[in-house]
Amino acid sequence: MILAAQGGGASSMMPILMIALLFGVMYFMMIRPQQKRRREAEQMQSSIGPGDEVVTIGGLYGTVTSVDDETVMLEVAPGVQTRYARPAIARVINKTPEADAVPAAERIPDEAEVKE
Repeated sequence: MILAAQGGGASSMMPILMIALLFGVMYFMMIRPQQKRRREAEQMQSSIGPGDEVVTIGGLYGTVTSVDDETVMLEVAPGVQTRYARPAIARVINKTPEADAVPAAERIPDEAEVKE
């Protein structure tokens, strides 16, 4: 009689353990990777600067000419500029190096350039 009472308690815990295991698997297989992708996309969109070549979510290739808090101006053809929301940038193709992003007139020359 005592053994029967102990066996009944373990079987009532089994559905709860299965549900907890299911939620754990869903978290590690679905929710966590999606959060990581979202963080990477936000970081990429916040690091966009003038001179970067980008692709929009619609498949339009362009070069960033100016960046605002919420918008990005792209030059899609010589003399043709369009404005997009920052989240509309899908990926960066070519990132402009930081030294080249500053115009030559505003850049302070280094010692090698001064000696020449």
